[in-house]
Amino acid sequence: MFTGIVEEIGTILGVQPVGGGIHLHISASRSIKELRVNDSISVNGVCQTVIWKDENSFKVEAVEETLKKTSMGKLSSKSEVNLELPLRINERLGGHLVLGHVDTTGKIMEIVPRESSWMFSVTVSNHYTQYLIPTGSIAIDGVSLTIAELNQHKFTVSIIPHTMEHTIFKHYRPGSVVNIEFDLVGKYIERIYLHSSPDNLKKMKLNEKDLRETGY
Repeated sequence: MFTGIVEEIGTILGVQPVGGGIHLHISASRSIKELRVNDSISVNGVCQTVIWKDENSFKVEAVEETLKKTSMGKLSSKSEVNLELPLRINERLGGHLVLGHVDTTGKIMEIVPRESSWMFSVTVSNHYTQYLIPTGSIAIDGVSLTIAELNQHKFTVSIIPHTMEHTIFKHYRPGSVVNIEFDLVGKYIERIYLHSSPDNLKKMKLNEKDLRETGY
């Protein structure tokens, strides 16, 4: 479990094909101090397992399914990546609950500079529009963000200078492919709704009386 608050920008030292997947060798001077083999780490929003480490770097393995659903296969030597260590239970939740289970990829369509921020417009497949909610949470390459504007399958997020400086957003250009993870709460609600019987759906419907009785 992660929060979408990037802790370090790592650098890809090498990419090695292994069967249908790849091993990524990543330099990370800060994160490596806490990492152990078998630990999880978010790499551009993708939850990966550390399979090897030394004093300054570590390796993860991205398998076929990961390469199919994410942009990990586009990484090459010297690419920079967003890194986040797993959430500790006793820590504040600074962003939102992020699993590191990427749903799909999106494409940066437009970057509009403002006086003190940048507006990034991103498109995803029409298949995922039900997960896009105005002012809702979304993770882009592991960065927890809020949807500022929404137009069907195109949404816009506002990036502040701190995020621009401390994440790989500074490297994006129109056409860049990014990993997208939608808010997990919405996905669970959809799953429950679609697989419930008509009787159960009737029980789940709320009215004003139900809301008042529960304190709203």
